[in-house]
Order: sequence, then structure tokens, then C-alpha cells
Amino acid sequence: MDIDVLGPLGVRVGGVAVMPTAPKPRKVLALLALHVDRVVPVGLLVEELWGERPPRSARTTLQTYILQLRELIGAALEQGAQGAGDASGAEAGVSAKDVLVTAPGGYVLRGGGGSSDVVEFERLAGMGYRAMDGEDFAGAARLLREALALWSGSALADVRAGVQLEMEVRRLEETRLCALYQRIEADLRLGRHRELLGELTVLVSRYRTHENLHGQFMLALYRSGRRGEALSVYQRLRQALVRDLGLEPSPELRRLQQAILKTSEPTPHGARSEAVNAGARDRLARVG
Repeated sequence: MDIDVLGPLGVRVGGVAVMPTAPKPRKVLALLALHVDRVVPVGLLVEELWGERPPRSARTTLQTYILQLRELIGAALEQGAQGAGDASGAEAGVSAKDVLVTAPGGYVLRGGGGSSDVVEFERLAGMGYRAMDGEDFAGAARLLREALALWSGSALADVRAGVQLEMEVRRLEETRLCALYQRIEADLRLGRHRELLGELTVLVSRYRTHENLHGQFMLALYRSGRRGEALSVYQRLRQALVRDLGLEPSPELRRLQQAILKTSEPTPHGARSEAVNAGARDRLARVG
């Protein structure tokens, strides 16, 4: 089974898509796919489908959705067997119930050793973080870029998320943002400040109160000889933080601003002044 959730939902059995069109079975499949090879309790599935006030028939209706998914999986197994000349798992006795298993207290979607874009993203991102810790910035940038390339849009973009899926989507988006921040830091350490300006312009516009991204934008502008614009970024961030959250910028970001203010001449080719280096080192070392 191959599973994609970092964008539109995609589940394939033997290369054949398993995709219910009705919203509620689609939610069930999405939640099972996110927790592949792990038991998803009935209670979580019921909450995802109906919230805090499920109907009395909730469990019976959920069983109907499970049966519908098994029918789709069974059809995919048969189609895969025909396409492979009856040499697939269907001939080996694999049934839909072996793929979507009833377990004590819930259900399990068996991956069967197939691919999962979430698992691959987490593997590559973890390798990228370890490369950062080892100061292999070129390796970190490459690995994190590969991890981020697995995303084809917002997580579960074509699923109407309920309570449980919304939490999962937020978690996934946070891991994406964390990997993005670390990839940009790796590029900054490699002196690619000018190449980052366009990307960071878009990001700080999208995340108007994200201090880490604004700090990176300030540093990229400063290194590119645009000291005044770097200071303007700080002022816009401060206004947004005060207006939207009632907060002042963090002490670390204020130190970066003060370091830039005290430096009369920018260092546009990647060699930061000691003042900026002292004010920004801890800031840039943080993840997310």
C-alpha cells in the first residue's frame, strides 16, 4: 500500500487507487492512513465523523463505512491481480480484511511495507536536522529540500477535516514549517542570502507574526547590503505582534535589531560582523 497525505489524500493498493467519494468514508480512510499500521480507536473515528454529539447509530454507521472501504480495497486487489497476471497478493490469499483489520477497540490499516510520504518526510527531515547539528550545512540543505519536495499542497487538502484530522493537519503543517526554517538557516550558513530574499519575502507576508522567519529575513537583507530594509522588517513585525497578539518581539530578535543598528557598514558577502554574530547566533540556532 502506498499512502500520500502531504497534499491531496492518496491511497493505492497494488498501484490501484482506493478513494471513496463520500466525505465521511473519506475521513475514515484519511485517519486510518495517517496512523497506518496502528490501531485507530473507534472513539476517535466517531469523534472525527460527528464531533461531541454522535448519533445513537454512530458505531453501526461507522461499520458501514468500514465495509465500503473494504469493498474498494477488495476491488483494488482484484484489479491489481489481473494487471499482474494473477501474481499479486490476491492470489496469495490476501483479502480486504487483511488490509483493513478489525482490532480490539478499533481498526488498523496495514501498509504491507509500502510507501508513506509522511514517513519519508520525517526520515529525511531527521537526517537534515542531524546534519545541521554536525555543521554539514550543504548536506542539511539538500536533505531538507528533498523532504519539503514531498509536499504537493496543504496536508489532506481534499478532505473535509473534523476535530481529529484538524489536529493532525496542524501538527503536519508545523513540522513542515520547522523543516523549512531549518533549510533556510542552512542556506544562510552557506552564504545564499541573496537567493533567499524572494522566498522570505513571501513567507513573512504569509506568516506575519513568525519571529524566526522575520529574523532570517532581516539577516538576509542585512547581508545583501539592505540594512534599512532589514530594520523596516523588524518594525513591521513589531507592529503586527503588538496589534494582533499584544506582544513585543522576543529579546533575541531585539538583540538582532540592535546589532544591525549599531553596525554602520553591512557585510554583504556572508561574513557577519561580530556584533551581528553575537546578537544572532542563538536566534539562528533555534529550530522552528
